[in-house]
Amino acid sequence: MTALDIIPEVTCPPTDLWSDEPPVESDLHLQQIIILLSCLELLWRERSDYYASGNLTIYYNEEQLKKRDFCGPDFFVVLDTEKRPRKSWVVWGEQGKYPDIIVEILSDSTANIDRNNKKILYQNIFRTPNYFWFDPNSLELQGFRLIEGQYQAISPNDQGYLWSEQLGLYLGIFDRKLRYFTADGQLVPTPQEAELQQRQAKEQAILEKEQAILEKERERQAKEKLAQKLRELGIDPDTI
Repeated sequence: MTALDIIPEVTCPPTDLWSDEPPVESDLHLQQIIILLSCLELLWRERSDYYASGNLTIYYNEEQLKKRDFCGPDFFVVLDTEKRPRKSWVVWGEQGKYPDIIVEILSDSTANIDRNNKKILYQNIFRTPNYFWFDPNSLELQGFRLIEGQYQAISPNDQGYLWSEQLGLYLGIFDRKLRYFTADGQLVPTPQEAELQQRQAKEQAILEKEQAILEKERERQAKEKLAQKLRELGIDPDTI
């Protein structure tokens, strides 16, 4: 018998697991998740060192698998990881990484869990540095920062925005939606808003170019008219 014969067989939990989340609760929830995902995707389009998803199961221990006690945040971001499609987020298959930021979209059926059970889970087990929740109906927005193992409320700035040092962005309410704002308070556009801004900028550039051409033509006509008047008075405009 060799040493290898007496080493017990180690069975590792699977890493290729499908998400097991129920459908989002309403159109408001779906729209909000899409906004958070698409705006970050556009803003960080040059980056490949993060993963963001919504309504996706996070598997974080083997006991959880046995009990089918899964947890799927409405929106989360993991930093310093590979940006690629996933069926779910399996912590033990991702070098032990948990989300760096989580946002829960409150509803009547989930608000109590999000404010209590999930907050404790994200604080004590996930150790997620930034946790936010947002109610799309009442517009309640709350954020927490993990300090010495405990969540401390994030104080809003003068505009009511909450800073996430993990994202390097503010989260705040605009047009009844939770949106990102840059450090200097600029709204991070959705892809549709960015496309509209680009189209308007192009149209403005064309308009300014046309106006410059018209102004140049008016100046030419005015000079020609003045030259003609001088000639009528017997003055050579080229000598002036």
